[in-house]
Amino acid sequence: MVAWMDGGWGTPEQLKLPLNDRGLLLGDGLFETVLIKGEQPQLLEAHLRRWHQAASQLGMACPPEQAWLQPLIAQAVQRAALPNGWGALRLNWSRGGGNARGIELPEPPLQPRFWLQLSPYTPRFDAVSAIVSRHERRNSASLLSRCKTLSYGQAIQARREAQEAGAEEALLLSTRGDLCCGSTANLLVHRQGLWLTPPLSSGCLPGVMRARLLARGEAREAELAPQPEPGDQWLLINSLSCRPISHIDGHPLEPLHTAQALWSSLL
Repeated sequence: MVAWMDGGWGTPEQLKLPLNDRGLLLGDGLFETVLIKGEQPQLLEAHLRRWHQAASQLGMACPPEQAWLQPLIAQAVQRAALPNGWGALRLNWSRGGGNARGIELPEPPLQPRFWLQLSPYTPRFDAVSAIVSRHERRNSASLLSRCKTLSYGQAIQARREAQEAGAEEALLLSTRGDLCCGSTANLLVHRQGLWLTPPLSSGCLPGVMRARLLARGEAREAELAPQPEPGDQWLLINSLSCRPISHIDGHPLEPLHTAQALWSSLL
């Protein structure tokens, strides 16, 4: 794994984030995870568009532009010497740090901070069992639900709940009670020949792969109840994986064998 911050290269253990950085203290920041395939970033423009939109929504400074990032990404790939050319690139953007404590935004604005990490990665397409979380729900009205922030406490707790129940993944309902997403992925349901995915109004993240499916007319938004219908096939998709769901709360679903082909077609 290689990392870059403040003009220097190293490992994540070697590079140090200041203790007063709001990304560290408050989760006050954003990130994007970009697939590296054949040593090339995949769908980088779409990821950066989402990154910039989220920064604007949260009143943050504008993150680095693609023209500045691409040479840095190329250096990271060269330094990492990724096995088979596959990797996971994480681009981080914090609001910055200061001497004041608390959540107040100081004047003048803070100096934001960017850092990246690149690690070897192999995409996953194996099936997972899942539960519907009974404790965690996505806030359908919150701006934060629409942004990929540094704060992942809810996802961690939902995943922990699933594992304690003997499953591998958790699905989250929205605060309205309809299905929203997985802990780290968008949800797709294949029903009567159509791919359905919860609307953004549910509080799900506007995933890059999800958006590709919608733009190509291969999926449509629909409010989904947490109970499967006969013949349903469910899967979780993000930029790094596409995993069919084999069981929901212990009840088996129809197997899906085309997850990898669907995911690959979106790159």
